[in-house]
Amino acid sequence: MDQYTEEIQRRRTFAIISHPDAGKTTLTEKFLLYGGAINLAGSVKGKATARHAVSDWMEIEKQRGISVTSSVLQFEYGGCCVNILDTPGHQDFSEDTYRTLMAADSAVMVIDASKGVEAQTRKLFKVCVMRRIPIFTFINKMDRDARDTFELLDDIEKELGIATCPMNWPIGSGKGFKGVYDRDRQMVVAYSDTEKGTREGTATEVSAQDHGALRELVGEEAADKLLEEIELLDGASAEFDLEQVRAGELSPVFFGSALTNFGVEIFLKHFLEMASAPLPRKADKGLVDPVENKFSAFVFKIQANMNKAHRDRIAFMRICSGRFDAGEEVRHVQGEKVMRLSQPQQIMADDRKILTEAYAGDIIGVFDPGVFSIGDTLCSPGEKFRYEGIPTFAPEHFARVRQVDTMKRKQFVKGATQIAQEGAIQIFQELNAGMEEIIVGVVGVLQFDVFKYRMENEYNVEIRLENLPYEHIRWIENQDQVDVGRLTGTSDMKKVKDMKGNPLLLFVNSWSIGMTLERNKDLVLAEFGRS
Repeated sequence: MDQYTEEIQRRRTFAIISHPDAGKTTLTEKFLLYGGAINLAGSVKGKATARHAVSDWMEIEKQRGISVTSSVLQFEYGGCCVNILDTPGHQDFSEDTYRTLMAADSAVMVIDASKGVEAQTRKLFKVCVMRRIPIFTFINKMDRDARDTFELLDDIEKELGIATCPMNWPIGSGKGFKGVYDRDRQMVVAYSDTEKGTREGTATEVSAQDHGALRELVGEEAADKLLEEIELLDGASAEFDLEQVRAGELSPVFFGSALTNFGVEIFLKHFLEMASAPLPRKADKGLVDPVENKFSAFVFKIQANMNKAHRDRIAFMRICSGRFDAGEEVRHVQGEKVMRLSQPQQIMADDRKILTEAYAGDIIGVFDPGVFSIGDTLCSPGEKFRYEGIPTFAPEHFARVRQVDTMKRKQFVKGATQIAQEGAIQIFQELNAGMEEIIVGVVGVLQFDVFKYRMENEYNVEIRLENLPYEHIRWIENQDQVDVGRLTGTSDMKKVKDMKGNPLLLFVNSWSIGMTLERNKDLVLAEFGRS
């Protein structure tokens, strides 16, 4: 195997998904600890004096102690080059997570042992199933009181419709948490919470077959319960099958505590062995093989003002095939031009490293002078194809936005436009109006707070938001065949246009959509836009 192929084969690119507060950011930090990317894990909770989580870089995230944007983190471990896409857990930022999942090859699902599958996990899981992304489950917070283990597995299978295969098994939980039983090696690894902010020390292990040593290590009651559960487990759970895991039909399950750093390295090692290297991706010319094709990538995220000093915009790209060399020319397919990518960099939360090369599976950030959009394809100059687009999710909440100081119109337009280009909010205008007044649509209401905060802190523009009653939005699919100005709708319908000038309809009630279609027989409406 040549060095080029070897570099691609050792890439592992995955997204971490979870419900808020399941411990996702803590787990991410512990991974970085093992990769030597950080020396001390920070506390995620938002006290002014606390170290903030490495992956949370935006000011509002530090204040609230929640992740609102996806960040990209890379480290080396066990011969693999690992790219982690850390996603916001809060449902109001789920659209960012959907797009990030498009850039991942597999997903790690973090579940709180006391709560099981929660609403947000369900939603994100469906996206994984839709894309057949392999899912690895880490059941976290075993150092606190947890639900019955069999119930937790049953919950995952019923709620998410996927078979589970526990790779290890917990012995108790909370104050009675003694450790885990490694099913493959038939060994019991004793729990220790002494290594909270550093790498794990040497673990105490005994064979589950040595009943005397087992009873001495975990106590008689816990040992008897474990031996009983092992017997049950071998009869009840699905057999491990790597092909099924990679097809997204079976989820390997691990137990541990990210906070106290127990079971994290065991999980990381197994995960890197099971997860696949970058796979072929769908494009309009068919499947694009990562090794056999020259450089190609797609933009899945745009983030403005990551660096306050430079007020810049970064376009994040997932490299799908070949090797990227800084300085070489690439074709921007949607922009229809050949260009050099400016300041290609690897971004570790808010730290940056200028790159000279990157391979399929890697995520790179490039300076965006305002030419890229989410979903754009880049490839070598001799090629011309497009990767499949990223769906634009319909906003569910709308607000009219006005600037307080009319003299700051330029900053207002710039700020609103740039934040909208990142894809977190969508901007609409009245059909025949300019940008004096805009309507902002979001998937979750917390996005309004983030928008207001960023407009004031990054663009120095104070805004007023007035909530609107609309709950449904439809794109007009056949806009060339209909006269939008003459459409007859219901009294609660509003005609608007998006940033690209496409006409859309807003409705307060869902029945108005059917009524409007009845009144305009040649009209075709769509629930999703396309990037």
